[in-house]
Amino acid sequence: MIFLLLLGVPVALGHLYLWRRLVVDTTLPRTLGRRVGAVAIAAAFLMLMSALVVTRRVPPEYGKFFAWPGFIWLAVLFYLAIALGVAEVPRRILLKRATLAPVPVAAGPAPAEPAEIVPDPSRRLFISRSVAIGSGIAAGGVVGYGMTQALGDPQLLNVPVTLDKLRPSLSGFRIAVVSDIHLGPLLGRSHTERIVRMINEQEADVVAIVGDLVDGTVAELGEAAAPLRDLVSKHGSFFVTGNHEYFSGHEQWIAELDRLGVNPLRNEGLTVAGGIEVVGVNDVTGKSYNDGPDFDRALSGRDRNNPVVLLSHQPVQVADASSRGVDLQLSGHTHGGQMVPFNFLVPLQQPSTAGLSKVDGTWLYTSRGAGFWGPPVRVGAPPDITMIELRSAG
Repeated sequence: MIFLLLLGVPVALGHLYLWRRLVVDTTLPRTLGRRVGAVAIAAAFLMLMSALVVTRRVPPEYGKFFAWPGFIWLAVLFYLAIALGVAEVPRRILLKRATLAPVPVAAGPAPAEPAEIVPDPSRRLFISRSVAIGSGIAAGGVVGYGMTQALGDPQLLNVPVTLDKLRPSLSGFRIAVVSDIHLGPLLGRSHTERIVRMINEQEADVVAIVGDLVDGTVAELGEAAAPLRDLVSKHGSFFVTGNHEYFSGHEQWIAELDRLGVNPLRNEGLTVAGGIEVVGVNDVTGKSYNDGPDFDRALSGRDRNNPVVLLSHQPVQVADASSRGVDLQLSGHTHGGQMVPFNFLVPLQQPSTAGLSKVDGTWLYTSRGAGFWGPPVRVGAPPDITMIELRSAG
């Protein structure tokens, strides 16, 4: 209810703004066009709210019929509001000039009366319609491009990371990092199969799935996740919870992934390749489910001579990691912002939006994720699968 309130209010205001600019300003009063436009805006609002509500309460095979049109419209609404907002200043300037000014006739020596400035309705309609059409074309183009990015193959990135503690014999050790796959009403089994294929082609030493695999229960999405059993790596595949697992029945998903051969790391770790400590901690959302992160437990018993690679869904946990001497943290959660300009808001909550950075001596790599949440749109933040190549400083 709180989620719907927080999102529903701005969505309603956005539709009200669109009604004003796309319907009221572009049609004449009491005409069929104005009535049709008002009904269309109201229907779009209901369609979007249905996507937010219904998809959380019905199986994905039915929810997709609400999710596809609703979430695509959410993206169009967002960029259409931005385009109209950007056009506000030039629109107002042009409307101010769209007037008729009759020229008065001077009678005798008396000064002429000032001409009355009256609006030119036809010019005002033309300007408003032109702005509406131009904004619609711009928003549609951005959303169309963003859909090709979101629904296409994730980018395959190669990122070298030098670790001081890494033995020279282990230099070149490769970790496939994937996050935020977000199986649900819009992404299903074929999405998982594509990710598994792309990872297996890289012949990684370790596969790390760093949270937000699903948006639904095992009963609803177990078949969609099943291809994960085909992941191939030399030293195993590992998983840590993201915030969305806790909304989807995390205990059942942990058991299911274990059954599929993807090893959940629940505040625990192990030594791989005889010299790398792979450790995983639960997501911070788990605190509300009595399943929060425990760094001390996860790192207990680790060989301090070996580098520690931490799997942690949210980059913000790097503060705890760096204080405990973690060498490299692998995270996701941010989606790289997913849709510009949200990338500028991520730093308000997280220390990294995407890519490799260093925080108090700890390397932090933040994946943009291989899926999406909400709109099937990515603008300025294409999906990715990353191959982290560990290199020795010696």
